[in-house]
Amino acid sequence: MVVGDFPIETETIVIGAGPGGYVAAIRAAQLGQKVTIVEKANLGGVCLNIGCIPSKALINAGHRYETAKHSDDIGISAENVTVDFSKVQEWKGSVVNKLTSGVEGLLKGNKVNIVKGEAYFVDANTLRVMDEKSAQTYTFKNAIIATGSRPIEIPTFKYSKRVIDSTGALNLPEIPKKLVIIGGGVIGVELGSAYANFGTEVTILEGSAELFAGAFEKQMTSIVSKNLKKKGAEIVTNAMAKGVVENEDGVVVTYEAKGEEKTVEADYVLVTVGRRPNTDEMGLEQVGIEMTERGLIKIDKQCRTNVSNIYAIGDIVAGPALAHKASYEGKIAAEAIAGHPSEIDYLGLPAVVFSEPELATVGYTEKQAKEEGIDVVAAKFPFAANGRALALNSTDGFLKLITRKEDGLVIGGQIAGPSASDMIAEIGLAIEAGMTAEDIAMTIHAHPTLGEITMEAAEVALGTPIHIIK
Repeated sequence: MVVGDFPIETETIVIGAGPGGYVAAIRAAQLGQKVTIVEKANLGGVCLNIGCIPSKALINAGHRYETAKHSDDIGISAENVTVDFSKVQEWKGSVVNKLTSGVEGLLKGNKVNIVKGEAYFVDANTLRVMDEKSAQTYTFKNAIIATGSRPIEIPTFKYSKRVIDSTGALNLPEIPKKLVIIGGGVIGVELGSAYANFGTEVTILEGSAELFAGAFEKQMTSIVSKNLKKKGAEIVTNAMAKGVVENEDGVVVTYEAKGEEKTVEADYVLVTVGRRPNTDEMGLEQVGIEMTERGLIKIDKQCRTNVSNIYAIGDIVAGPALAHKASYEGKIAAEAIAGHPSEIDYLGLPAVVFSEPELATVGYTEKQAKEEGIDVVAAKFPFAANGRALALNSTDGFLKLITRKEDGLVIGGQIAGPSASDMIAEIGLAIEAGMTAEDIAMTIHAHPTLGEITMEAAEVALGTPIHIIK
């Protein structure tokens, strides 16, 4: 211990101020705990700074540009539609700044002590927090680890000026003429769609047989694939990226598909093949915290590690790397520390892709239910039969409601269509509340809205559809 480094005491210390950490800190403070939160970079974590929020801002900007250029079919045309990409980036930054400053205000408003620096465990009740100039020791009763994840780097595609990760793709100084994306998962498809809307020639190289590696039903992903191809994107599945040659003006990517080796030129190559948990170099071995082979921290139903006063949440524990999962787990951990009987239950956990059209799923799919021996009704209703979707000129897609055959209990739902990300919440609520198809069908939905599609699907499940022929 350095001279003058007197330990500072706190009840609960949270490591990481992303959507998991800052939510955990606020909830712990609300429950009467003295809380300190430690963050080495910016408040809001990856999600607010270089992930969810800036990507959605970029997606929105691209969509507006594409709509301005291509609305002839509804009688609207514009000449010389231009993009000032530096202004787009400036606006995106302003959105991020509003939210990150908002997080700081929320933490301070809940009397959470904010500390900048890197945290390192000394033992099960002690942390060292270091920055470039100093180090400070903190003692605590309970700790919540919420350090998130970082992009995986492929050895043959080392990050550089032209070989970029998602952060680099969000901060490009110009719209690339050509972009190769390695990995057709959520991040690859979302950023690929955004740049395709700006006019970029996009090539997606996906290692599996379809986009999202089978995480969504083929009926859903095929609609996204079709729309990407309409925008001029090329999607190569079962493709293996082999290497890259970089020059001053761009890259040449070599890949293998159908037994042939091919090359594609681009301004940049974006690598989005997954994320790695940030569990290294923080002294977890000092405390004896149990990990999986992938570097994930093992937890129980209350997000508690094998060390009883240390909890872990978000991307560093098992399950999908989703901001809303991290926030949910953060509340559970804070409540568990306060002695509440809260436990994690992921059945109502939605997953969303901000593609075109949007995709969303929650609870069981038809296939998952059948694999578990649950007899279900899969009730489907198309966006094309909905007045609001027709008025929006966005009729691609469908909603599928999964109900238990014996009693109509809602156990899942999948949506491919406009505003799927917003609509999925109603099905999630139905699952959490133990509602049936009849409950949804009997709920009066405003007309004309996309929300009516959920009601219509519930009526299909009951065998009494109004707006499609049975």
